[in-house]
Amino acid sequence: MKTEVVFICRECEAKLLKWMGRCPHCGQWNSIEERVSQVAPKGIARQNEDKLGPVPVDEISYDRRPRLSTGIDELDRALGGGIVRRSVILVGGDPGIGKSTLLTQALGTMSKQGERVLYVSGEESLEQIKIRADRLGISSRSFLVVAENDLERIQELIKTTDASVVVLDSAQSVSCQSVDSYPGSVSQVRHVAACAIETIKKSRSACFLVGHVTKDGALAGPKVLEHMVDTVLYFEGDRGHPYRILRAVKNRFGSVSEIGVFEMTDTGLSQVSNPSEFFLSDRPEGASGSVVTAIMEGSRPILAEIQALVSGPTPGSGRRTCLGVDPQRLALMVAVIEKKLGLALNDQDIFLNAVGGVRATEPGVDLGIVASVISSFSDRIIPFSSMIFGEVGLSGEVRPVAKAPARVNEAVRLGYTRVVGPKKNLDSCALPEGALFIPISHIREAPAILFDGG
Repeated sequence: MKTEVVFICRECEAKLLKWMGRCPHCGQWNSIEERVSQVAPKGIARQNEDKLGPVPVDEISYDRRPRLSTGIDELDRALGGGIVRRSVILVGGDPGIGKSTLLTQALGTMSKQGERVLYVSGEESLEQIKIRADRLGISSRSFLVVAENDLERIQELIKTTDASVVVLDSAQSVSCQSVDSYPGSVSQVRHVAACAIETIKKSRSACFLVGHVTKDGALAGPKVLEHMVDTVLYFEGDRGHPYRILRAVKNRFGSVSEIGVFEMTDTGLSQVSNPSEFFLSDRPEGASGSVVTAIMEGSRPILAEIQALVSGPTPGSGRRTCLGVDPQRLALMVAVIEKKLGLALNDQDIFLNAVGGVRATEPGVDLGIVASVISSFSDRIIPFSSMIFGEVGLSGEVRPVAKAPARVNEAVRLGYTRVVGPKKNLDSCALPEGALFIPISHIREAPAILFDGG
């Protein structure tokens, strides 16, 4: 093989023709390194591979067996019903959020169901993995564990163990000797993922690939790998709170709108089968600015609390701060309230929070945002048994939303007897005796409906 001298930035892996003091791509100083790499002649890499021509689609066969169940319903839900064989699933999230714990629990459950599973750790020793397994109550001879960070060795283990599911923890810790770069760099992570995907596609295994997220969300791996894998799951949550949300942002075999909800406990992650009750468990009673609305996460309605705090007046324009709600959606709703209801909010500080860490970003939460802002500004309390949903247009009209019956049924199941929603959704929602659906067609009706009983 021929050798060549190249200049590469150790921060962004950009290749340059000569050394420079500052990388023109990422702007870092003194990050250019001189490296000697081997160049293979063109055409050699694939000369011994089987070359297949175009094949008629009706002659292609595939594995028709059902998906593999992880034994964890919330994880299966996020995956779209279970693990598809020969698929590669990227699990991203902040370090320490619970990725390794969740995947260890999943492999432990599958091993008890008779599946042969393999956990490859490039970050922990066997003793450390054993400590976590004991804490989670996992003991099985079908659960194979190895501490390895050499890519070629890992590929060989995947082929020889013939495991149904493989966990590679993590992409940043594995390296290949043929790539002239340090572990965790962009080139190494890409090469590791490409080789792992190729190995998995030729085997009977499925693979979970773990990736950490840095502050910018790009260099650590997940953003680089999203287009390469079949499914991307992100683990979200605040370390100060016990809840964790597993969200699918890409899925070639299912919906990307499903989520799994977990609670971190001393014995691992516990499934939250009733997220609505979980998110509303500490809701204050008799507080202005507090509203319950319904959010659709895939096929599952979730009731969540939205809290608004309007304070002022302040010099100049007021601040707008959002947590879990799209700031642009709040700006639109505030503009509609000012124009159609005549409330002076320009010099008011408005703080909006979707309690529990949920994402209240769909149009169906518009009416809930409007109600919470009006309630806080006027310091009037919305009845505790109310659930409010609906999309609000720029003219102030309240538009119907999708899956209204599911939202209403979830509210009734949790004891909410007063539902305020779009007038055009009234006919599709059947409420039991004792529950009341109050239709609203324009936000000018909101004050009378919200505070005076409609």
